[in-house]
Amino acid sequence: MEGKTDFTKLNQDHFDNEAAHYDAKHEKTTEEIARRIETRRDFIGVDWIEDDDSSEDENGDDTHRQPHRTVKVLDYACGTGSMSRFLIGLVLCPGQALAPYITQSIGIDLSEKMVAAYNVRAQNQGLTEDEMAAFHGNLCVPGDESPGAFRDPKFFDFDLAVVGLGFHHFDDPELAAKRLVARLRPGGVLMIIDFLPHGPHGSDSSESHGHEHHNHHHHHHHHPHDHSHHGHHHHEEHGQIEVEGGDASIGKALKTVTHHGFSEEHIKEIFVDAGAGKDFAIDNMGQVVFGPRHGKRTLFMARGTKA
Repeated sequence: MEGKTDFTKLNQDHFDNEAAHYDAKHEKTTEEIARRIETRRDFIGVDWIEDDDSSEDENGDDTHRQPHRTVKVLDYACGTGSMSRFLIGLVLCPGQALAPYITQSIGIDLSEKMVAAYNVRAQNQGLTEDEMAAFHGNLCVPGDESPGAFRDPKFFDFDLAVVGLGFHHFDDPELAAKRLVARLRPGGVLMIIDFLPHGPHGSDSSESHGHEHHNHHHHHHHHPHDHSHHGHHHHEEHGQIEVEGGDASIGKALKTVTHHGFSEEHIKEIFVDAGAGKDFAIDNMGQVVFGPRHGKRTLFMARGTKA
């Protein structure tokens, strides 16, 4: 792929190597991811199809009906597609009915093997390419605003563009945000899940994490300890999420990191400069424990609307 930097190649190789066993390693994590996204559904601020299309019909039948409109998602740095599978209704939240929030998810990833795994999972669930499909590529090559592989109209006018724990791997997150916002329809939402500032191999830059923030246009949900698909295997323990896999596995992943977290001010500036500063809101999502050698890190979810 043209336009590769050393970090881009490092990321591609790392996630190619992870793809074969990625879903098995993270299977127990998927329900927790889904639950924590579910608690922030209103915070994200997308007009989900589930809000009006799975309600009871005129005969009192509450079975899921065909949606009357479309909700289209760009899952960037999509990995094997856990975010897409939740949003399209393939991941069951504990205590929740299995219902889709969207009608189409398109994934894009640097790793060909992650893309292949994403598509196999979608096909095994009986989904068509029009419902859920991933593509190998890079929207963030400097000087190439419209890569040839992504000029088809289906790669534009998204209702939501999301990056789950991939932003800190990007050479240029500012450019990435601009490229993603360019793919949104007017009124579409950019959503980023990533880390607050932390040291290169240690704890958060501050142990004070009480600064939850929200915009008055959205509900604020205080359910900490989220994570997403381009991270490591996590479980909840004593009020935190602890990363499993050992220092060697974590150390390899850390070599693909280009940014050691983002402050609220920095991420807001990125959203504003990208054209998604409207109704900007950020939610502190609690700590992740990386083990004794790597300390703790705190996650955030940020969202903004394209004007």
